[in-house]
Amino acid sequence: MSQLLREDGEILDAQTVRFERLLPGPIERVWAYLTESDKRRKWLAAGDFDREVAKTTLFFQHKNLSQKVAPVPEQFRKMNDEGHGLDCTVLRMDRPHLLAITWGEHSEVTFELTEQESGKVLLTLTHRRLPKDDMRNVLPGWHTHLGILADVLSEREPDNFWTTFQGMREHYQPKLPK
Repeated sequence: MSQLLREDGEILDAQTVRFERLLPGPIERVWAYLTESDKRRKWLAAGDFDREVAKTTLFFQHKNLSQKVAPVPEQFRKMNDEGHGLDCTVLRMDRPHLLAITWGEHSEVTFELTEQESGKVLLTLTHRRLPKDDMRNVLPGWHTHLGILADVLSEREPDNFWTTFQGMREHYQPKLPK
């Protein structure tokens, strides 16, 4: 991953985090990786996002995000081996600039794309209404998933999800709201 992608997510308040990443464009390509199931599964999770279908289930298969193999933390083994579903609802879609979805029962994620003069695309991801206990996994999770997205868009082999996640979990631990 490039140095830019190692930058921290910003904790805006006890229930909100924001990440910014500069990604290779064009914007339509990045949008496709946010909204098309077959592309999104390469960095996050499969599942249909369509204006006609407001509700969907994202299906995570972390073991398929990289060819690199590493041990899976015990608490995530079942989720890694069997996959994991998360119910979401598309709240707003303004192609190719904004996608807002519910994230499970309690929180909301907004993806905003802005074209840059360099031909790159600024992705701003904001995750709101996080339950306090979720913050410890959401920060390293988004950090890791966005790094994989940048690698996929740059045609690089991503690092193993769990290796990066564990390192980022330790990194973010002292920064978590009390």
